[in-house]
Amino acid sequence: MPFVQMIDFRTNHIDELNRVMDSWAEATKGKRTATHATMGHDRSDASHIVEIVEFPSYEEAMENSKLPETDRFFREMVALCETEPSFTDLDVIRDEQLNKEAVRRYFDELVNNGDYDVMDELCTADYREHDPSLSSYDMGMEDAKRESRDIIEAFQLRTVIESMVAESDTVAVRFSFTGRHVGEYQGIEATGKQVKGTGHATFRCVGGKYAESWWNTDDLGMMQQLGVIEGQ
Repeated sequence: MPFVQMIDFRTNHIDELNRVMDSWAEATKGKRTATHATMGHDRSDASHIVEIVEFPSYEEAMENSKLPETDRFFREMVALCETEPSFTDLDVIRDEQLNKEAVRRYFDELVNNGDYDVMDELCTADYREHDPSLSSYDMGMEDAKRESRDIIEAFQLRTVIESMVAESDTVAVRFSFTGRHVGEYQGIEATGKQVKGTGHATFRCVGGKYAESWWNTDDLGMMQQLGVIEGQ
């Protein structure tokens, strides 16, 4: 179960504290179990600081606390604080990275279930798609919807999301696909051959919808499987 530790303290020495934190991060490379740390100050009181540190589990957080570098960091941190830091230990019971939902629905509903109009719901009005395998590297939603339909139906594509990572307004996806060439594609008549491959896509999200995307798929491998290009 993911674990989060929230540290609440007061300091007027934020620059010195940042240097101490940078020193700890450098000293614990390859040893620390913390995966993400966020620090912010109260808008109404800049000396009031809250740091949120994420760990894969409580047990790994405890391993992190046993590092001699962590003990040294804590003592240096306390020396910079006006008050003793307070700690709140939280077992995560709900963790939603909301920008992932629109991206997941794209693969599930549009690609795998053929609901092309779902793009109207998932995309912003000024959506732009960048994909070197399409007729233009920069196209709007209607053109992207039409060309996506042509590719998906030409190959009866099915996709599987292998991994997905979200950070700020960006979601990166690694996916695999399988299909059978049953329709014309880029001037190539249907061959009936089975195809499979992998790809990556990056989405920029705004307000729960995606506003832009960048795609790279194994087009060379596809052409080799169709017999258009000889494999090595």
